[in-house]
Parts: sequence; structure tokens; C-alpha cells
Amino acid sequence: MKNLFRKFAFVGLMMAAITASAQQPKKPRPSPPDTVRATLNNGTAVQVAYSQPSVKGRTIGTDIAPYGKWWRTGANEITTVEFSKDVKVEGKALPAGKYALYTIPGEKEWTIIFNKDNKNWGTKYEEADDVLRVTVKTGKSAAFVEQLKFMVDPAGKISFAWGDKLVAFKVK
Repeated sequence: MKNLFRKFAFVGLMMAAITASAQQPKKPRPSPPDTVRATLNNGTAVQVAYSQPSVKGRTIGTDIAPYGKWWRTGANEITTVEFSKDVKVEGKALPAGKYALYTIPGEKEWTIIFNKDNKNWGTKYEEADDVLRVTVKTGKSAAFVEQLKFMVDPAGKISFAWGDKLVAFKVK
């Protein structure tokens, strides 16, 4: 009987501990999440969900988001982009759906990668899961942008600014 009582007491304590830990407020992340939504002029709904890493005095291309290597294009969970209709990105077909957004930064060009594995944390990348890749010219941001910022223009331009970089691709 004592043994049975101990087991019930142990289970009760474990349940209380789990409940208490589940009610703890989440700590703020150093890279806050953001979501940008827009409807393009052609009626396509677009959503970009990402976390905003800060430059923090580092150099893009060497210290962070190294040139020539894949990058999850954000922080924390994987950055995703979702299209409600089939689209063309830089003239190449992309079916409607939700994609992980990776990039390969470069000094003059960035490769934009739409990957079908949109559930992972973003630290695992499999090229075999790529659905589409396009290469775009890198621009210069009008002003220094400390935290990564995505923008969606209803005319069909999706862009992000970070540090002194501005990367944009066209969607129709």
C-alpha cells in the first residue's frame, strides 16, 4: 500500500512540475519574429515569416551570412515564404505553396532558394529538396538596417534589407 501511495505521489509531483514549467512565460529571443503579408496586384496572397537577426557590428559576407555558403535567411526557425497561387519568380515557375527560404550570399549576386522542407529549424539544408533557385543582383540599402527586414510590394517585388545590403526578386 505504501508503495502504491509513493507511486501516486511521484506521478502527482511530476504532473505538477510539468504544468508549472508549461506556464512559464517564454523568454524574449534576441532575434524577434516578424511576418509580412501582402496581396499582389494579380491577387496572389504572399506571406513571409522570419526572425530578425541583428548585424551587431559584424560584417555580412564574412562574420555572418558568409559569401558562397547557404544561409537560412533569418534566425531561429526557418524563414518561410508562402504563395496562394502559382507564381513566376524571376520568370521561373513556382507552384503555390509554402517554402523554406534559403539564400547563398555573394558580393554582387545572391542566389534565392525555395526549398520544400519548411518544417526544420533552418540549420539543416538539403539541396535535393530545392524546388527553385534564382540568382539576383545585390543592391545597396538606402540606409543601414540593423535588423533583417523583409518587404513585399503589391507590384510583385519581394525584398529584404540587412546592414547595407538590399536583395530583391520579382514575383508575377
